[in-house]
Amino acid sequence: QLDQIIVHQQVELLEAILGTETSSKYEIKNHLGQRVYFAVEENGCFDRKLCSPIRAFTIRIADNAGREVIRVIRPLRCNSCCFPCFLQEV
Repeated sequence: QLDQIIVHQQVELLEAILGTETSSKYEIKNHLGQRVYFAVEENGCFDRKLCSPIRAFTIRIADNAGREVIRVIRPLRCNSCCFPCFLQEV
């Protein structure tokens, strides 16, 4: 049973050195600092560069055995003043 989770993004060496954004990876830990889940964001390089804050993505969250337990999907949606009905949703 989890009453609290802590999410840590893993920094890729290539991303830190070159400033190139790669697919994000996260460790999800309990209050004792033990990893209970692992998450990976899936999207294309094109999406990360051109649509960064509004990009489409899928995040797959897996347990320590590698079994997917949650999948979060966010489609690309425009949130400009011209299209106020298309706000972000997951």
